[in-house]
Amino acid sequence: MITTQEQYAAAVAQARNAAQAYYTAGTSPLDDDAYDRLVGDIAVYEQAHPGPVLPTSPTGKVAGGSVVGDVPHTVPMLSLDNVFGAEQLADWAASLERRLGHAVTAWSVEPKLDGLAISARYHHGRLVQLITRGDGTAGEDVSHAIGTIVGLPTWLAHPNTVELRGEVMMTIAQFEDACTKRQAHDGTTFANPRSAAAGTLRAQDRPYVCELTFFCYGALPQPDDTSDFAVRLREIPHSSVMYWVADQGAQTTAATPVAGIVAHTVEQVQQRVDEIAAARADLPIGIDGVVIKCDLAEDQAAAGFSSRAPRWAIAYKLPAIERITQLKNVTWAVGRTGVIAPRAELEPVEIDGVVVTFATLHNAADIARRDLRIGDHVTVVRAGDVIPRILAPVAHLRTGRETPVAFPLHCPNCGSDIDTSQQRWRCVRGRQCRLAPSIEYAVGRDQLDIEGIGGKLVTQLVGRELVTDIADLFTLTAHQLLGLDRMGTASVTKLLAAIQTAKTRPLSRVLCALGVQGTGRSMSRRIARHFGTMQALQAADVAVLQQVEGIGAEKAPLIVAELAELVPVIAKLEAAGVNLTEPGSAAEPGTLAAESPDAGQAPLAGMTVVVSGTMTGPLAAYSRNQMNELVEMAAGRSSSSVSAKTSLVVAGDGAGSKRAKALELGIPIISPEEFAERLHALLERNQATA
Repeated sequence: MITTQEQYAAAVAQARNAAQAYYTAGTSPLDDDAYDRLVGDIAVYEQAHPGPVLPTSPTGKVAGGSVVGDVPHTVPMLSLDNVFGAEQLADWAASLERRLGHAVTAWSVEPKLDGLAISARYHHGRLVQLITRGDGTAGEDVSHAIGTIVGLPTWLAHPNTVELRGEVMMTIAQFEDACTKRQAHDGTTFANPRSAAAGTLRAQDRPYVCELTFFCYGALPQPDDTSDFAVRLREIPHSSVMYWVADQGAQTTAATPVAGIVAHTVEQVQQRVDEIAAARADLPIGIDGVVIKCDLAEDQAAAGFSSRAPRWAIAYKLPAIERITQLKNVTWAVGRTGVIAPRAELEPVEIDGVVVTFATLHNAADIARRDLRIGDHVTVVRAGDVIPRILAPVAHLRTGRETPVAFPLHCPNCGSDIDTSQQRWRCVRGRQCRLAPSIEYAVGRDQLDIEGIGGKLVTQLVGRELVTDIADLFTLTAHQLLGLDRMGTASVTKLLAAIQTAKTRPLSRVLCALGVQGTGRSMSRRIARHFGTMQALQAADVAVLQQVEGIGAEKAPLIVAELAELVPVIAKLEAAGVNLTEPGSAAEPGTLAAESPDAGQAPLAGMTVVVSGTMTGPLAAYSRNQMNELVEMAAGRSSSSVSAKTSLVVAGDGAGSKRAKALELGIPIISPEEFAERLHALLERNQATA
């Protein structure tokens, strides 16, 4: 909070410097959220102290008043005012409708792309000039970039004289490629996609080429153009303008999973905002909000403009998922399969309502490629349930006191050598390095579910070399078990019975117990239902594996290699009589599996289901994993978070926030008893085969 004139002056200077760096070189000592909060504090101080406002104050100015261009715009390129929630959106819409004197019947709703606004001028269909937004009145000429931007054609489909306005940005793939090229050139990387796009758009003499992408959000004729085309373009709705733009060959958000739509009520607008927010984490492009506009040209004309922004449009800002913080340390941990993974320890920072202290780092090569150093200020990204990750160091904030990340020379767990032949480093002992945790995981409730085997017993089994892999569990004898501490005749008999029962587990459970890299409980179920048998899975190559939802070009080779390594263990499992097939898989006709021919008739076909709280009634004994199995056996898709994509929430006792979120989004909620009734036939079949 700003309370004195001195603090006010310092805040204005800080905001101006940050804005100037952001809108020119694409760098800034502040992330977007910190800058917005700083400008908000300045505005609050100015409202409370109605004296002279510093001429350099960023309030009420395009680009914070920090940028001056030399090419005048034909029509000002203004900023947008912001709202930060459903209540503020409703208040803004009501205020606009009072100004218009009637209800708005058509709202355009589009994602707010996180890029640089530019104006592309076409003369008789040919792209002749590119201009940045600058201060909104005049911008910088960047016409040297013509012909290098994906989605921005050098010729339109028709020879019109028109100006297209939109955002130049980098997709996630383009950003990764740009960082690789820059790191190879000078050892540094870009801080984030926006700074990479800003620097690339202005660069004229780089020895490497980075690709950019354009998305158009508007089109306007020359102010003095009175042709039929110009008059028509001014009169048609914004949504029709965007259809025309796409027909001309320019890219619009229609090419994304969050295409612009027309809503007819504020409630429909909010619903679309929620849908875009839910899709944000999986998008190949960066967005930081949603833009809501009057779709009809007559409403826009009647609403008019303020000095800084159109009154007929607003930016609904989504919670920040990208913040700048400091990298304090990097630690190395060994997983159950022997993979040695780095983890970043961060100066705690709040992102999207969660305090983030740790972030994932893929591997040593990733650290080297990003040129990460201890003490670096880094850009951290978190969206929804996605694990926080470091995007890149903010190189322009380096002080010279940063130190290189220390890579391990030996396995941090057992001291053995490290296999560095692959990007994912691994202890040369593989699973043997962390055998006890690997076995303890395998016998867990959601895997083989062998009751009676706990951590202490696993330690004895591994320590006495009675178990060297999970297959050895199924050949244990009473004589071997009776020789262990605290194992009497009754407990041994009970344990052997539990092991016999575990032989009947479905393939998905066995696959999960094996701990194949790149898989977990949900992915193991998906793979098992796709292939039906272990034999079919082992015969699959990389291309075939990629047919399974969620397995891409990076994960498929890992799984193939892991399965090849596990051939001896799988053979031992088969010899011990362990089931290696998946009931209800695609291999069995007429089942309820999601991949089966009858999936469209299944109880949950095409539905995304979230299970929350403690189950009751017929499902009281079901674990969360077993509930997710039920969902997928009924051709549904299980999810852990409620979003606009959710079709149904099964709310047990203590569902809490997920129930509240479902109510807010208008998603159907049913009890465990109602869910059991819906899956009555499936539950009966499971009981019959148990």
